[in-house]
Amino acid sequence: MEKTAITPALVSRLVAAQFPQWAHLPVTPVELDGWDNTTFRLGDDMSVRLPTADSYAPQVDKEHRWLPILAGHLPLPIPEPMAKGAPGCGYPRQWSVYRWREGDHATVERIADLRQFAIELADFLAALYEVDPIGGPPPGAHNFFRGGPLTTYDTETRQAIATLGDDIDIDTDTATAAWEAALDATWHGSPVWLHGDVTAANLLVTEGRLCAVIDFGCSGVGDPACDVTIAWRLFTGESREAFRDRLPVDDGTWARGRGWALWKALTTLVHAVKAKPGDAATARQITEEVLAEHENA
Repeated sequence: MEKTAITPALVSRLVAAQFPQWAHLPVTPVELDGWDNTTFRLGDDMSVRLPTADSYAPQVDKEHRWLPILAGHLPLPIPEPMAKGAPGCGYPRQWSVYRWREGDHATVERIADLRQFAIELADFLAALYEVDPIGGPPPGAHNFFRGGPLTTYDTETRQAIATLGDDIDIDTDTATAAWEAALDATWHGSPVWLHGDVTAANLLVTEGRLCAVIDFGCSGVGDPACDVTIAWRLFTGESREAFRDRLPVDDGTWARGRGWALWKALTTLVHAVKAKPGDAATARQITEEVLAEHENA
């Protein structure tokens, strides 16, 4: 089933068939409905989240299993599963009902103090890394190997560097050097819980402050370096420095974080140049900042 076929009408039918106690509640679209999953609001107090492809479906069981455990150890609210739906009404996968979390997706304009926001996010991640990882899911297809080695994306990254060197004259030597430095910063630590997709879209803001962290679909247990990418995707200058100072990671983890950020920015830039020019400026800015920091380091 295509993402476009997952409509409020379909969700209403699913809810009515499987959770009749909520059948009277309206189903409405949300501002950012996601990519891996499509999200709708259910009444005032709940949301419905449906995987958009089979590759995202394993995240449903994982979140229902682990989110209630993680929540008790974290300083901010995270998604709270309320019910697990089954395939039906033409929709082929499991799906979830969550408690609705108030807040707007983070943007620089919505954040009152970016440096303080960076500190609060670092404290949240530090608390996550302290949660007992025993039994947690290791990197795998369920989270696209977040928390695993960067070598998973080596071929894709080198191909992106070559493509962009031809298309937009990116500094291929510096990009390759930065990528290889990240690969060389091999992780030797103990596995920790990681969020796996720390982006502005998954950070909620009320009254200018960080109020919740959502979307743990890419969570798992492994190397936390992938969580560091927000340093270049949202923070700059003093806020980036505050995030690094507060986050309990070593220089090697930060270097691998640069690698994760570079992989994401380069592959996004390849796609943007070909299909979504509006995203190209942001991806190029992130790429340039990562390369500049690598050279300074």
